Amino acid sequence: MNELKHIDEFRRVLTDYHPSEAARQALKPVRLVMLVGPTSSGKNTIIGELLGIGTYHYVISDTTRKPRVNQGVQEQDGREYWFRNEAELLADLEAGRFLEAAIIHDQQVSGTSIRELVAADKEGKPALHEIEYVGAEIVHAVKPDAFFIFVIPPSFDEWMVRMRGRGELPPDETRRRLESATREITTALERDYYFFIVNDTYVHTARSVDDMVKAGKYDTAGDEQARIIARQLLADTQAYLNANR
Repeated sequence: MNELKHIDEFRRVLTDYHPSEAARQALKPVRLVMLVGPTSSGKNTIIGELLGIGTYHYVISDTTRKPRVNQGVQEQDGREYWFRNEAELLADLEAGRFLEAAIIHDQQVSGTSIRELVAADKEGKPALHEIEYVGAEIVHAVKPDAFFIFVIPPSFDEWMVRMRGRGELPPDETRRRLESATREITTALERDYYFFIVNDTYVHTARSVDDMVKAGKYDTAGDEQARIIARQLLADTQAYLNANR
């Protein structure tokens, strides 16, 4: 169990947090690609495919939590996360050296450091990052020229197959995930800075993302079609939730 010894200090500095002016200037040349989307939409698989191209820098978040063992493999510093102690991370937050950060379950603080984004720019690569929709709103306020790509599954039935791909979920867990996804999709549809993309196959989707990043612009027609599918997903999700109260 992780425990935040300085949770009050973190709450203070994260209330209405803003990166420093120096951090904002350092961010200007960075090409930033943010993948957002509900559970089991396939963001990590797309990221893996994009990284295989070799022209992207994967953004590794900083966190105060301790390394874990996942399926028998020990997490490593600089691979899954940059593992920081509370004093170090708090000092960087107070200096405005993060793009965004959040307290998670009152147990840890995780965030995107400016240091990591600058490293991508020095490599001459777009910075590729997965982020929650709440964090994406914070990022957009600071760097509106980033790519904000909202990933959705092609249909509700396929979504359920993917969600249960690692084993059958208890009904209450399925409901929790779908309720969270409903909030995420609804919010994203209300924002004009998202490009919606349907993850039919991860190879095709990754290629589409790469094409847009290289071109420096969204595929408007593709976004319109994907938003139609997103609205249908919401309708199907609500029907499922109503039928499984």
